[in-house]
Amino acid sequence: MNPLRIYTYAGCDTCRKALKFLSAEGLAPEVIPIRERPPTLPELKAMLARYEGDLRRLFNTSGQDYRSLGLKDRLPTMGEAEALSLLNKNGNLVKRPFLILGEDGCVGFNEPEWKRRLSGPHT
Repeated sequence: MNPLRIYTYAGCDTCRKALKFLSAEGLAPEVIPIRERPPTLPELKAMLARYEGDLRRLFNTSGQDYRSLGLKDRLPTMGEAEALSLLNKNGNLVKRPFLILGEDGCVGFNEPEWKRRLSGPHT
């Protein structure tokens, strides 16, 4: 399994920028369509730990599904298991791109952060 995986949506400009950045860095990640195959529960739990339990960081808060489900109001009182289950079942709710680099990773594309993470150890 490729230690570098990225969940993307083909219609997302930010995802395209992230893929272009990775290519320029000489990296060939496994690209996974986020809508068809959302991150697994273990991947979501690991990412949540990287963001110190901040569930909101994993959600695509500007997405239509987030708004239609009323998650702005529901998320603050939602349990971790319920939130992760929602993300695992609906890739539209997941902040993208969703990058997994060995035991590390991040959500959203921030070029300086990605450069830093990609230059560090990836176990």
